[in-house]
Amino acid sequence: MAPQTSIPTSANVLGTIGTVCWCVQLIPQIIRNHRTKTTEGLPAAMMFLWSLSGVPFGVYAIVQHFNIPIQVQPQCFCVLCLVSWAQCMHYGRKWRVWTTYLVTVAILAVFAGVQTMLVLVIRGPYHRGVSWPVTFVGILAAVLLIVGYVPVPFEVVKRRGRVIGIDFVFLAIDWAGAFFSLMALVAQNTFDLIGGVLYAGCAAIEIGIVVSQLIWLFRTRAIRRRAKNAELSWEEFPEAQQWEDRRWRLKWNLKFFTHPHVRDTGLPKPVDDLEVNTSGEESKKTNTDRC
Repeated sequence: MAPQTSIPTSANVLGTIGTVCWCVQLIPQIIRNHRTKTTEGLPAAMMFLWSLSGVPFGVYAIVQHFNIPIQVQPQCFCVLCLVSWAQCMHYGRKWRVWTTYLVTVAILAVFAGVQTMLVLVIRGPYHRGVSWPVTFVGILAAVLLIVGYVPVPFEVVKRRGRVIGIDFVFLAIDWAGAFFSLMALVAQNTFDLIGGVLYAGCAAIEIGIVVSQLIWLFRTRAIRRRAKNAELSWEEFPEAQQWEDRRWRLKWNLKFFTHPHVRDTGLPKPVDDLEVNTSGEESKKTNTDRC
């Protein structure tokens, strides 16, 4: 695809709105992480892959001569995602503060250097008609951004649809940023397919996350009401934990699937009284032999 030669005013306006959203989208998430001192449920891999995707997407936007707001957008997105990743390392992995700072700054420096180098290397050949390098970095950016969402379904399945650790204000702003950025591409003289797929995929996945949480709220409304009456949180309420423990698990064990108790209730196979008694007798016998 040829670079944009002129940008309509409407594309600049929509791109500016999208960029503003993507420049502040992660601030609510970062503030939430700082206040709660925890990043449970927020995949560190997602934040790092998103930050990494900003490098090829920044190259793609600059070389393609997108409107200026869209060119600035990947840089802000990259920095904020890396800050959130650093919080995951500090609060989740218990990295020391200075270790977190130094590693984050070093990664940012590498990202900036790689992006600058790629722009200088790709821009010349692209203007001479060699388009495959630009197409490659654009596809790479889209793949990294979409793959960054992969850990989220595992976190959701683990809690039977409940979404924790991800701030919904962040999701709303992020979705708005993707939507307005997509509309900015539509308003340009020529639509960029790779950029469109990136923004549309991002918006669709975030809608899926919100829908999962809404379904969870509907399914657990009675349990949450009883927990509220008991003045207990979801994590403290035994019935809630029993419900959550019935989540789907991958078990490579035929006996697990065929046991009637598991098939009927979804709960793990109970230990037979005979097994308990046998274990107790064996333990008692061992202790007697030692004496």
